[in-house]
Amino acid sequence: MAQAVKPSASSVAIVQRSARIRVFWLLVLIAVLVVLAGASVAIGSRAVSLDDIVAALGGSADGLGQAAVSKRITRTALAMLIGAALGVSGAVMQGVTRNPLADPGILGVNMGASLAVVVGMAYFGLWTYTGFIWTGIVGAGLTAVFVYVIGSMGRGGATPLKLALSGAAVSAAASSFISAVVLPRGDIAGSVRSWQIGGVGGASTEAISQVVPFLAVGFLISLVSARSLNALALGDELAAGLGENVAVTRAFSALGAVLLCGAATAVAGPIGFVGLVVPHLCRLLIGVDHRWLVPFSALSGAILLTASDVAGRIIARPDELDVGIITALIGAPFFIWIVRRQKVKEL
Repeated sequence: MAQAVKPSASSVAIVQRSARIRVFWLLVLIAVLVVLAGASVAIGSRAVSLDDIVAALGGSADGLGQAAVSKRITRTALAMLIGAALGVSGAVMQGVTRNPLADPGILGVNMGASLAVVVGMAYFGLWTYTGFIWTGIVGAGLTAVFVYVIGSMGRGGATPLKLALSGAAVSAAASSFISAVVLPRGDIAGSVRSWQIGGVGGASTEAISQVVPFLAVGFLISLVSARSLNALALGDELAAGLGENVAVTRAFSALGAVLLCGAATAVAGPIGFVGLVVPHLCRLLIGVDHRWLVPFSALSGAILLTASDVAGRIIARPDELDVGIITALIGAPFFIWIVRRQKVKEL
């Protein structure tokens, strides 16, 4: 009978050290998020006192300062939720496609969800958050399938280059269709233009209560899929050899990403680059294990979007820049860096 191989002392030490490093970065990210949450509540066009903040946290909104704090708390909560959703969505998309350039914005999924929502508003009288969310999810799902099918055609299958080009083409087409739908409709043009930039300035408790169930299901699916995504990273043949049904794993994991992306876009608009930047930064901190990468991407996405929202209020005071503009300024150079780092020479 073959004897079981015992792990060496050095391998055990490496695993323990890796676990300590991950726990350390987890605590750091939580601390950073708490600090940013406090800054988001305190910073704005109107100065607020500590008494206003304490009173608002206690449920009071009698004075102008307390009302402002109450609004900022809601806005901060929505920024965290949307950032976490987009971060996890990007991590799962990169795992499903094994594409370092995968991101809801780059693959055109955000714009597909946006087009569906705008069509619903213009032609079907869609004005409820629940309707926006369901329509956004359907649009995101159809767009994701379409982009993947187009990117898989020809020799080599769904390469990073072909997926990125297919996503860019679909995104441009969807943007043109949105303009065509909105131009004759002056009654919705203002709302659509503001929403299309991507932001959390219109946060409300109704929006949060409506979107949380969809995001919770998306997060749960992504967490359940984490181990299977680790197997997919080894290649389809090895994943199948390990007992994974590759097609089912891809479809189930993609469902979580589509739920997160579609619901987030429906509520906050098409915010780009969060799903690209966050997973890469998390891999630098804790490695490629999706069982850690998914929760770390949620925390880091919440940090990035909250920080972008705070920065937008500071840069343009007393006005503000929407988070979609800030994330684009951060994400575009990062996209170029990823392309060069991954040596995608065809680009």
